[in-house]
Amino acid sequence: MQIKQIQEVEDEILIIKPFEQDFAPQNQAMFKAEKGELWWFSSKELWLGLGKNPKLPAITRIFRSLFFKRKDRWDEQIVLDARGFESEWVENAVNGIMLGGYNIQLYKSDPKPISDFFSKGTLWILTDVSISIESVISKASKMSIVQMRIMNLMNAPGNYKTPARLAEWAINSGAENGYYVTVFDKPKLEELGMYALLSVSKGSDVPPVMIITEYAPENYQKTIALVGKGVTFDTGGISIKAAASMHLMKSDMGGAAVVLGMVELAAQLKLPVRLIGVIPSTENCVDGSSTKPGDVIQSYSGKTIEVIDTDAEGRLILADGLSYAVRQFKPDVVIDLATLTGSVIQTLGYEAAGLFTPSDKLAEDLAKAGDTTGERLWRLPVWDEYKEEISSDIADLKNYHGKPLAGAIVAAKFLEVFTDEHPEWAHLDIAGMAFGDTEFAPGRAGTAYGIRLLYQYLSNLTAS
Repeated sequence: MQIKQIQEVEDEILIIKPFEQDFAPQNQAMFKAEKGELWWFSSKELWLGLGKNPKLPAITRIFRSLFFKRKDRWDEQIVLDARGFESEWVENAVNGIMLGGYNIQLYKSDPKPISDFFSKGTLWILTDVSISIESVISKASKMSIVQMRIMNLMNAPGNYKTPARLAEWAINSGAENGYYVTVFDKPKLEELGMYALLSVSKGSDVPPVMIITEYAPENYQKTIALVGKGVTFDTGGISIKAAASMHLMKSDMGGAAVVLGMVELAAQLKLPVRLIGVIPSTENCVDGSSTKPGDVIQSYSGKTIEVIDTDAEGRLILADGLSYAVRQFKPDVVIDLATLTGSVIQTLGYEAAGLFTPSDKLAEDLAKAGDTTGERLWRLPVWDEYKEEISSDIADLKNYHGKPLAGAIVAAKFLEVFTDEHPEWAHLDIAGMAFGDTEFAPGRAGTAYGIRLLYQYLSNLTAS
């Protein structure tokens, strides 16, 4: 799709005119401009209701819903009448329009048709004469493409996205976008002592990797490390999951997907921040070599871990990833993202991700970014009173407390051990947000949650 700015419409092209409720045309009593309401004013003019005082995330959803529902029958040229709206509004509208064309039919031999508008059509943005929004259009387009690439990763089955394929994705992206990528294979992981990651991989024939990406512009002020959980398929190991929903565990690399996408987007948009991505990646499968409940394992940090539950594997691989990120790169801020616990879903449902950090400033900055983008966060405590829940009799700590309470908090306390008491560390438990039921897919699907959130956070950080 091409996106171009214009100041007037000459040809008879389909025009979409959005209206907020307070500014609905008075001569059309039947059109109330309620959120998502449609009114064909003529065969070539479609009015779209935005509701009353819509926030920017709502703009994205309204346009995505509109373009998704008609994705097989749009004209190849469409004009969006954006006169009177701010550039941020245009950015969110374009984002929604492009995401509305996302095609989840990744492996169908006879896919349902989708309009050529999304592949080779043109979206014209009609603006006031004095406004230039070329940079806004470029940013919205790049962000949307990255989000859809991340959705493809999330929606791919486990046999199409092994750890090696995640590494290949990163290598290709780095070569195309000008950032560094290093991949540690199994022998290198053994040499480095990444024993927690290696322990999770023992039940799989597919070897683990650790992917290190680095975007480093010439003049940066801060180094931010992102660590993403990359379990490409999770059976639960010996502590095996129920069969009914195990097929959804192809999504257990949601944190890795966000990190991959964010580094790519930062490089494309040339953000003035050094961004490190650390992605420990493996399958968690079952065979005679699998780590057993009760085993004690080593870790890159030097800490010993008693493995109480092999289905609490994400925190094990993140332990090695966090330690490596903190010790090797000495970042100003380190943020890990993971589809880590069902507990956070029980707490927050599907409306927000869990935020855990000892830093009030970091919590405030991340929550603000979430409120702006609609990818919301809710802070939960990491008080030291929870430390006893990970205390082990025979090792330095255990990976699970075995209680039906405070599961997400205890997981965060486990991860905190491997941050070397970094004062600006945050853990985002995105289990309820990265992969879910939406109107844009017949079943559960990837959402690309975290891309807009982290972009907003990094933009605010570099602007201050």
